[in-house]
Amino acid sequence: MTPFEVPVPTFTQFTRPSELTGPLRRELAACWAAVVNTGGAVIPPDCPLPPVTPADVATAVDRIAENLTPDHSMLLSATLDGALAGWLVLRREAHPLEAHCGVVNHVQTQVHLRGLGIGAALMHRVRHVAREEMGLDRLKLTARAGLGLEHFYRKAGWAEVGRWPGVLRLAPGDDRDEILMSIAL
Repeated sequence: MTPFEVPVPTFTQFTRPSELTGPLRRELAACWAAVVNTGGAVIPPDCPLPPVTPADVATAVDRIAENLTPDHSMLLSATLDGALAGWLVLRREAHPLEAHCGVVNHVQTQVHLRGLGIGAALMHRVRHVAREEMGLDRLKLTARAGLGLEHFYRKAGWAEVGRWPGVLRLAPGDDRDEILMSIAL
């Protein structure tokens, strides 16, 4: 690949716990730990603050896997040459009044592959999957302020619809807004 070529990832959807094999779970946990350790916004609730190891996030990966169901929750992965390049979770809202909406969580790309368009490709693909395969009309997500994530999501067509000021405390004196974002499909 030349420096000007943009890699085209292969996407795979996982909708059942059994589909996330041990090796794939380890790849997901390794990606997640690397993202957390570089300031990523996806620290699992039962995980220590950084630095973390893949073992620290393995339980959270297992919890995601256990909640996969064909109609309500899927993990979407992007691979390059068979190796995990990025992933996210898409789930349908459970409440009947919101069943036309989905939530995107855990958007992550391998740290060494950042800037190659993997995240943008994932965000494009999740819109297609949500609309065409799950029949959703709208998606929502939250992003942590202070990382420039809102700019990434805006470029992908998402709109900021609100903020929870200072709700995320990363360390004493380091409180961040949680940015609420949405996109119509």
